[in-house]
Amino acid sequence: MNAPWKSGSHGNRDAFAAYVCDETSLDVLRPVIIEMGWQPEKCNKGGLRNAVQSLSISASPNILMVDLSESGDPLNDINALAEVCEPGTVVIAIGQVNDVRLYRDLLSSGIHDYLLKPLSPGQIRDALVNAQAIFASPKHSDGASAKSHISTAVIGTRGGVGASTLATSLAWLFSAEHKVPTALLDLDIHFGTGALALDLEPGRGLTDAIENPSRIDGLFIERAMIRANDNLAILSAEAPITAPLMTDGSAFVQLEEEFRQAFEMTVIDLPRNMLINFPHLLSDVNVVVLVTEMTLASARDAIRLLSWLKTNANHAQVMVVANKVQPGAAEIGKADFEASIERKITFSVPFDFKAAANSAKLGQTFAEANRATKAGGTIRDIGKAVMGASDGLESSSLAPAKKSLLGKLDFKSMMPSKKAKAAVPIPLEAD
Repeated sequence: MNAPWKSGSHGNRDAFAAYVCDETSLDVLRPVIIEMGWQPEKCNKGGLRNAVQSLSISASPNILMVDLSESGDPLNDINALAEVCEPGTVVIAIGQVNDVRLYRDLLSSGIHDYLLKPLSPGQIRDALVNAQAIFASPKHSDGASAKSHISTAVIGTRGGVGASTLATSLAWLFSAEHKVPTALLDLDIHFGTGALALDLEPGRGLTDAIENPSRIDGLFIERAMIRANDNLAILSAEAPITAPLMTDGSAFVQLEEEFRQAFEMTVIDLPRNMLINFPHLLSDVNVVVLVTEMTLASARDAIRLLSWLKTNANHAQVMVVANKVQPGAAEIGKADFEASIERKITFSVPFDFKAAANSAKLGQTFAEANRATKAGGTIRDIGKAVMGASDGLESSSLAPAKKSLLGKLDFKSMMPSKKAKAAVPIPLEAD
């Protein structure tokens, strides 16, 4: 809370005080307070207005629990409380209104937590222990010292190039080896493999977010995301293939915003069709990892995607990653591929079928299951490069290098004959 410090109050602050409306809640609260080593006399009868009156003439406690049950306008009353509470006071509100909008508004006003009646000892104990940790944590005078959030979108030029494999590996590396709080958002709504690669059930979090964007807030993120380890949470889906994606994309933007508040890293497994349908997904992305294979089709689509990124996401740093590279077995050599896309390949990940099979058998990400392989080492190098990115980095140069290989190739001579085309129809997009 934000009231000015009262003269002489620094050393006179109580550890805890509560203002609760009903005796039933007080009877549940007092034993927990005694267990925490505090005085049960600090549990006062009366709600928020009593708290405002008392704190206007006395020092605020370190942790304040206040009952909103008798408040007709909780938000305005909370503002009155903020005027008498001193800086650093951790406020826990309790009430009987189960409304996520009220919860969100209370958090925005400076409340640390909101507990719903009827209270339970375990619920109170957890809230107070968390409040103690918040009060004891180092306070930053401003946001300058906070780490900047890095959002990375992993996009495959074609289906099957390994973009999802790379996305899950990067997310695992950031969380497990770099110890950074990381969110993984798998936007292949119907066929995503993010949870599968981490040996998890995807849950309904992402589909719930799409159906009800207004529900997305910090509490929703905490409850809907599936924990893979202490620093990694994933949001994905396996929506029924009979249910088409019906959204304007606002849910995805809201999710990205919440991730920026709750995590230091975000990895988005972004299918190229989602990029086309919802271009605003890249508005706040810092790094784009474009995953490709050394094939003619991938070269064509890499050119198109790089051009799109230059126009629509010029603020992002772009890394081109050639995956499943087999020397001497590629459709297009590295030099010709780089000439065709008019830029250098940033990283080349060697093809390793045994390593891929090993990660699937173990139910682990590729990077976790294959630490000693060359492919695993290259993915770690990609992770280090992404970790070095920040909001202020400009996008990688997209300046022309050599004359495009695709401009020199004679496509007519490479296309099947009319007779062959009649026998084998060629789809426009084959993933």
